[in-house]
Amino acid sequence: MDLPQKRKRISYELTNSQTSSREAAPSSSTNGQAGGFVEGSILRITMRNFLTYDHSEVFPGPKLNMIVGANGTGKSSIVCAICLGLAGKTAVLGRGDKVGLYVKRGCSKGSVEIELYRASGNLIITREIQVENNQSTWMLNKKHTSQKAVEEAVKELHIQVGNLCQFLPQEKVGEFAKMSKIELLEATEKSVGPPEMYEFHCELKTFRSKERDLENVCKEKANFLEKARQRNERNKLDVERYYMKKRHLDRIQMLEKKKPWVEYETARKELEGVKKEREEMKKKLKSLKEAQEPLLRKIRSVESQLQPIEQQMKEDATQKCKQKHDQLEYRNKEVDDIRQDLSLKQTEEADRQKRIGHTQLMIKDLQKELQNMGSMEDVTPQIEAVNAELRKIQEEKAKLEGEMSDLRRDKDEAFGELNLINDRIFIFGLDDMMKVKEDKLRTRFRDTYTALKWLRDNRDRFEGNVYEPMMLVINVRDSRHAKYIESHIPLNDLRAFVFQRQEDMEKFMTEVRDTQRLRVNTVIAPEESCSRRPPSRPLETLKPYGFFSYLRELFDAPEEVMSYLCYQYKVNDVPVGTEKTKSMIEMVIRELQMRMIYTAEEKYTVKKSNYSSNVVSSNSALRPSQFLTMTVDADERRQLEEQLRSIDQRMAAIREQQAKLDRRDNELRANKKKLSELKGKKRQLEQKISTKQDSLRQMEQNEINLQAIEEETNAKIAAVNNKKVAIMEEYLGHMQKVYLALQSAGLSAEKTKLETDCRDSSAELKRAEVVYTKLDQVKNNLLTTCKTLMRRASEICNMTPGETAVPEELHQVSSAFSQLPDTLDEIDAMLNEEKTRAECFTGLSDAVVEEYNRREREIQNMEKELDDKTNALTTYRQNIAEAKERWLNPLKQLVDQINERFSDFFRSMQCAGEVDLHSENEEEYDKYGIRIRVKFRSSTQLHELTPHHQSGGERSVSTMLYLMSLQELNRCPFRVVDEINQGMDPVNERRVFDIVVRTACGVNTSQYFFITPKLLQNLKYAEQMTILCVHNGPYMLPPHKWSEKAFIRRAKRRQIP
Repeated sequence: MDLPQKRKRISYELTNSQTSSREAAPSSSTNGQAGGFVEGSILRITMRNFLTYDHSEVFPGPKLNMIVGANGTGKSSIVCAICLGLAGKTAVLGRGDKVGLYVKRGCSKGSVEIELYRASGNLIITREIQVENNQSTWMLNKKHTSQKAVEEAVKELHIQVGNLCQFLPQEKVGEFAKMSKIELLEATEKSVGPPEMYEFHCELKTFRSKERDLENVCKEKANFLEKARQRNERNKLDVERYYMKKRHLDRIQMLEKKKPWVEYETARKELEGVKKEREEMKKKLKSLKEAQEPLLRKIRSVESQLQPIEQQMKEDATQKCKQKHDQLEYRNKEVDDIRQDLSLKQTEEADRQKRIGHTQLMIKDLQKELQNMGSMEDVTPQIEAVNAELRKIQEEKAKLEGEMSDLRRDKDEAFGELNLINDRIFIFGLDDMMKVKEDKLRTRFRDTYTALKWLRDNRDRFEGNVYEPMMLVINVRDSRHAKYIESHIPLNDLRAFVFQRQEDMEKFMTEVRDTQRLRVNTVIAPEESCSRRPPSRPLETLKPYGFFSYLRELFDAPEEVMSYLCYQYKVNDVPVGTEKTKSMIEMVIRELQMRMIYTAEEKYTVKKSNYSSNVVSSNSALRPSQFLTMTVDADERRQLEEQLRSIDQRMAAIREQQAKLDRRDNELRANKKKLSELKGKKRQLEQKISTKQDSLRQMEQNEINLQAIEEETNAKIAAVNNKKVAIMEEYLGHMQKVYLALQSAGLSAEKTKLETDCRDSSAELKRAEVVYTKLDQVKNNLLTTCKTLMRRASEICNMTPGETAVPEELHQVSSAFSQLPDTLDEIDAMLNEEKTRAECFTGLSDAVVEEYNRREREIQNMEKELDDKTNALTTYRQNIAEAKERWLNPLKQLVDQINERFSDFFRSMQCAGEVDLHSENEEEYDKYGIRIRVKFRSSTQLHELTPHHQSGGERSVSTMLYLMSLQELNRCPFRVVDEINQGMDPVNERRVFDIVVRTACGVNTSQYFFITPKLLQNLKYAEQMTILCVHNGPYMLPPHKWSEKAFIRRAKRRQIP
């Protein structure tokens, strides 16, 4: 059919000396709108010295553009021009990696100019490529600019030449089916989603990544915090014992401080008592002196009367009378002395008897009190025995506590090792590797696990061999090599069921996928076994490069499973090397030319360019194995569990011993306290009784025999009186005046009596003075003692000179000072007890306490950090929830729309297909993907579109229909598909062509480029289509000789019968 002149083809070959005979179509925005172009559509493509073209201009239409031409004429050159002219990367095209390779051979430079429709004024992008330096110069609307500015301008028009959903060149057609679900989702979001959808998705993935990091940080901090708490818990008892010992030492210090104060207080009270007695004795002395004063006055009065008489007698008596009188006086005085001595002895004896009676009464009372305490032996040996036993108990307790600490450490270490094993198997109680793998399968792929249980219950329904998911039946010989197997075999195949027969697989899929709605993967083994297929070259030839095995030799698997892996993934021909291989990797790639190799920690993929023959290699780090290293050492686990049981039993026995020791310790302490109190009281009573008895014995030994003394006194007085009588007789004989003598004798007798009474009172006064002198001396001694004790107490308590009261701070230390005993015996007893208790705490260190306190501060800081991280994690989860709502709901609607069109297209072809949003875990946003499932035969079930399950033509059909499903949703201004119909059978090609024409020529669709080297006959075309025929090559008709009218005329003549 004829095409409108405004879109008439003017693509032709020009030599360097030729010029175009036609002007290019005008590039106005009005013309673009009139032609139905959307924002960003291509109006014109001009190529100079580009690949196969000297100079060519292409004017595509606004809807479907079908570029037809023989192979090698330059159809794909137009695709390359679109990509490179819009700042695309050479990697998108899959041809040469240098832009200079796209310049026509023999030319030094080439250029591509693309005019894009824009409502505000068309955008003309020009790229000139220099071969010499492999560089490009850019222009926007004929003005020089940078590549970045061009990229920004292209991006504003929603053009994505790197997106396979928009731009699918010939070399990338096969890669579309190889795209993972994740890659397909991202490409779809960029192609037809709202601009913010992909941004929300990236934001979600970033949030989720940070959330995982925070979760890991929180988990690590929680684990570290728990370990720190456990370590502090183990040291807590030592710290408590340390502080308990410190309390005992503090109490000892307080007792030692209080003891001098108690000694001082005791001496002070004794001083006060002595002072009181001294004052009483002083008063008594005063009263005795006052009582003696009348006698002295009377004596003086008698002497005053006697003196004149004696004077008179002296005057009348002779010298001899005077002598006799003196003798008589002497005898009277002698009698008085004798009587005074008797009186003193009588008084002394009476006082002794009184003191004896008082002492006996005190001894009796004390003995009665001592008897009331009961007859008992000396408790000192018992107290010493109790102290020795207490020390022994404390040593045993310390030894048991040390053993308990060692057991706790052993238990923690055993628990740690057991937890490592349990971490590998996830759940306690799994006994072998198979159950561990099944549990992993159940956790990660619940649908697959459900299908596995159904298969085990219904295995008899299948005729051929059916194998459980590969991850369960593959046995890696060395767990260190599991990473190679998992890196080489995709996860979808590791969880896939393997069937020997096609009928069994369809029966299985009908049940689990259609009936039970389970998402499972299945594969079928090749009809001809490939499990023993030899490698392309012997392993011996590879050993010099560091290779030690092929992948197949690293694991065991059933025949059909191994056959499938050899057929699909060439495990028989992929070598595994070492660090030596990595060190000479360039030589390995260059000389061996193998497509895939493994070194110790990396995977290398090698490709050879179809155009430049260059070898391109890529490498990626191997990830640790997740499924094939699930091994459990049952013996080790059993030994650890037995060790834990033994430790628990020993700890229980130690706790029982500790409880017994605690009970015995309490009993001994109570007994010791009772004995100490008894010993103190009994000792005091015994000391008092002993002192009183010694005093009593001393007094009894000093007994005075009054009767003998009285008889002796009477005899002495009688003898003196006889002498007096003799003297008186002699005196009377010489006296002249008897009256004077009698009067003198009377007065003398009275005086003698008065003097006797006075001497008695003087003796009592003298005794009182002696007692007073003694009390005064005792007072002075006690005063000196008190001052010494006060000075000593002040030095111990660090008091300033002059202070005489107990320091206030000692009373404020938890009232401990005031609560201490107030007697020396009780203080001594408590001191001994506290020292004994303190000596029992051995093996304690200040460093342990410092470490405990430091770790306690660390724990507080970690708790605060953990709270902060937890709050941050909560905030991230809130952000994730908000971003998820903004992203997921529109995405589901978009996928539903794509699925609706995709399913309609497949139904129109009498096939079935569906598109859904797939995610193994709703919270893993980087694992979301678009899954395409198709079936081309009514007898089969829907299968996921993969590089190996469908044929090449089926993959091409599925790819084309998916792209057409995006056409009406399209946010991009144009799409390019290059030779996608090559692998289709005629029926599918015709159906797909009809769908493409119907969809791409619709009302609300954008520009579409469909490149093909051939077309079927009698296809249906639409008026909105633009057909661009490519005639290029050295043997083509020169442009100036070409006539379209003549060509059409000849074609019509051939159709006339």
